[in-house]
Amino acid sequence: MKNVHLIQHPIAQARLATLRDKTTPHPEFRRALGQLGLHLLHEATADLAVKQKRVRTPLGPAPATVPAREILLVPILRAGQGLITLADQILPEARIGYLGIARNETTLQPEGYLEKLPARLGRFDVFVVDPMLATAGSAIAAGQLLQKRGAKHLRFIHALAAPEGLRALRRAFPKNQIFTAALDSHLNENGYIIPGLGDAGDRCFGC
Repeated sequence: MKNVHLIQHPIAQARLATLRDKTTPHPEFRRALGQLGLHLLHEATADLAVKQKRVRTPLGPAPATVPAREILLVPILRAGQGLITLADQILPEARIGYLGIARNETTLQPEGYLEKLPARLGRFDVFVVDPMLATAGSAIAAGQLLQKRGAKHLRFIHALAAPEGLRALRRAFPKNQIFTAALDSHLNENGYIIPGLGDAGDRCFGC
């Protein structure tokens, strides 16, 4: 699919296997989720716009390449936080904003309860981060809110996705890139990804 990147690196898939295993305890689940997040972030930042500068080494000046825009990670609480727990290992310069969006288990529609974002989002490469792309309601709501706040360079990162959610997100954001480690079979009648990995938030944080 256009603008959809399926990350099939062997180590990323090994971490996904750990996340899927129902016997994985929550400390190991949390570690594996953060490690998978590193792989996804690495791929999602591979073609960022860059600019040239010069730095001075101990022996003299040298050309250097750095991102052209600031980076903003926006995890959707609470499970999205688990996917960026190790992000500072490769993106120590990134800012982190937060969106609290919960799915109403009756209507399956997203309901917002928290927003903490920097000003002038147009100056950032913005990454919406959420482990599960199920119905895509939360991702779409987050993306639309961020665009209303001025975001112009927006990407989506998910540990795994359902076909229904991926189609919905692509319809809503046809020009934006989506990164995921798996495209699963389908959603069940309750809107959960099958086979999925269960409730990512519960399994990550132990409650």
